[in-house]
Amino acid sequence: MSRYRPPSPPKSPYISATGAEMLKRELDELWRIERPKVTDAVREAAKNGDRSENGDYIYGKKRLREIDSRVRYLTKRLEILRVINEPPADQNKVFFGATVRLEDDDGKEQTLHIVGPDELDLRANKISIDAPIARALLGKQVDDEIQFAAPAGIQYRVITDINYDLLKR
Repeated sequence: MSRYRPPSPPKSPYISATGAEMLKRELDELWRIERPKVTDAVREAAKNGDRSENGDYIYGKKRLREIDSRVRYLTKRLEILRVINEPPADQNKVFFGATVRLEDDDGKEQTLHIVGPDELDLRANKISIDAPIARALLGKQVDDEIQFAAPAGIQYRVITDINYDLLKR
């Protein structure tokens, strides 16, 4: 039986200026700070003799592979990302970078900020532009009703406010 998995669909190439800066800082920290530390630890562990039973050596090599993999990913990703730092011309519609306030059928309000897939943070209400709810929001205006698929089934929301304050900073 094979372990083949079809490739995931490509992520949207959009990111805010703060998100791009965050990725650049992570890349710099991995390359200039963390990787040299782990390399030194592996070098010291290698001096301890039998490497096949040396936990520090095995863990260090594994961590180096993880760091190198992340560095390759960030380097390639930063090359293709498009930094969006200006609000769109038509600020009455939902596009990348919008902060949208929604209301459900029960009158419960929810505020979402549409960001790139690399900036996703659900605790801060930042959702990826690739998320089903974000795709349903794109191009809509205040008072439009949207419908999107969620794990609990089809959901409905009404847009009550749109602003681009976070892009204007």
